[in-house]
Amino acid sequence: MNAAPRPSPAQRSQFTAAYRLLDEAIAAHAFPGCAFGLFANHQVQFIDARGRFTYDEVSPAVTPATVYDIASITKILSTTAAAMLLHQRGQLNLNTHLSDLLPGFIPNRAEGAVSPTAGVAVSPTVGGLLAHNSGLPAYVEFFRTAATPEALLQACFALPLEVPPGTRAAYSDPGFILLGKALESITGEALYPWVSREIFAPLALAATRFSPPATDRPLIPPTENDTTFRHRVIQGEVQDENAFVLGGAAGHAGLFSNVPDLLRFSAEILAASANSPDARLFNSSTIELFAQRQPPPGSSRALGWDTPSGISSSGHLFSPHSIGHLGFSGCSLWIDLDAALAIVLLTNRTWPDRRSQLIRQLRPAFHDAIRQAL
Repeated sequence: MNAAPRPSPAQRSQFTAAYRLLDEAIAAHAFPGCAFGLFANHQVQFIDARGRFTYDEVSPAVTPATVYDIASITKILSTTAAAMLLHQRGQLNLNTHLSDLLPGFIPNRAEGAVSPTAGVAVSPTVGGLLAHNSGLPAYVEFFRTAATPEALLQACFALPLEVPPGTRAAYSDPGFILLGKALESITGEALYPWVSREIFAPLALAATRFSPPATDRPLIPPTENDTTFRHRVIQGEVQDENAFVLGGAAGHAGLFSNVPDLLRFSAEILAASANSPDARLFNSSTIELFAQRQPPPGSSRALGWDTPSGISSSGHLFSPHSIGHLGFSGCSLWIDLDAALAIVLLTNRTWPDRRSQLIRQLRPAFHDAIRQAL
């Protein structure tokens, strides 16, 4: 894939509505700046940027190549992609129980989660973790009491199941922390070096990494002024507190990336979906399997990926055969497998704190504006 072009004057005119929405969002303090891009017609159409790192007028301007903390898009770019590749290679069975891969995981008995006659607690499957129907809680502030990776993982291993696996869809960070460790038990090495070698390098995702070096931190927009946990400005280090305690690299969060890399990854997904010879890693059956919605009925979750729902951040014009994901820091990636296009939007909407929710209105409107302009 060729280097990403800046939009031409004609394209800026074509996408005037989308640019106006971003400028209005910056003015309303939905986020101080953003980078964004479009892949369509088998190539990157454009990548552009608006605003600055912070609301300070002397803050650096965001560029099309600016690297952001992509938060939970880590679940896709790293953990789900690893699961896809391992499954494709025959090394991962989605029906394998978590306790078979992580013997230390023994969920406590939660009311209704275990048959009265059962001798052991029910263990969710790898597929259940990917589909967010494992029965595990949505979020736990492990970092409040766990000061080391070992302590945090032990607390995660001891989590009770809140409901029987497969009966409730609840987007779960602890589930992906455990999934990342389960994949490590298969590969025999830490998640970061494995995905760097097996996924990021083949796709030339040169800007994508966990734990950027200190020299790169000033080049990354800050995510927040943390006044409750680390008591400093968080810039160039993972914002998610649990991922921070885990050393910056975890199954649920920790990746830093930019729009060019995310569009390269999207191009791989689209090429594989179309059985194109341009696909380097995945095949069409893998994409189709992981893009299928999972139980229980009514859940929008596929395997690792999300899909459009009635109130989706993707807007109203992405087809039902679309996959994507959000990041808490204000990032999003949506891929329409039928229309063969992808849209990436990266922001630091949590600056200087996490209170603003204006991005919830901006995202669907922005995606709709891009699609309408096409």
